Amino acid sequence: MFGQVFQGQVTDARQVRQLLDDWVERLAPGAEGWLGTTAGVTEDGTFVGVARFESAESAQRNSGRTQQGEWWSAMSKLFAGETVFHNCSQADVARGGGSDQAGFVQVIQGRTDDIARVREVVSVFDKRFSDLRPDLLGILSCIHDGEDGAFTRVVYFVSEEEARITEQQEPPPEVAEVLREGNRIMQDVRYYDLREPWLYSPR
Repeated sequence: MFGQVFQGQVTDARQVRQLLDDWVERLAPGAEGWLGTTAGVTEDGTFVGVARFESAESAQRNSGRTQQGEWWSAMSKLFAGETVFHNCSQADVARGGGSDQAGFVQVIQGRTDDIARVREVVSVFDKRFSDLRPDLLGILSCIHDGEDGAFTRVVYFVSEEEARITEQQEPPPEVAEVLREGNRIMQDVRYYDLREPWLYSPR
């Protein structure tokens, strides 16, 4: 799987969503290899979007389409300042990955000196403790190409209420140790709460 992350401050969340709806309606049918998109705007006006493709080649073909360029020209006008893009050749899923059933999505970005171990920690949590956190629907982890260990992790929850309640509960010791290790090897961590996530997938 290949991930594309794009983000920045937006001036009108409603118009941004309308354009994303328009992309799904008009352009998605011709976007070969597109697997889905998760997007939303935080309370401070930060937009975060993560598109999933079967491969880097399918993502590149989509970016090269004339219609895509025209669509992005309109979308870019809604950003106040710089729009940041991250291409992610390493994209892993856990608990099934992106979920269109999520009522709350948390995007976590940061940096690590041990990408391999970060990926392993998520895999261990998924395989050994799959019965824990029923509020957790899926995880998508994307490593930014050429950015020295930078990553974006997208976590899908049933609802924010259930996520907040469950995260306050003390996990079993073996789970707590896995989570502590994951936190130790991540730096510069930032959280983006998408309380009204926009979730798209091929029809």
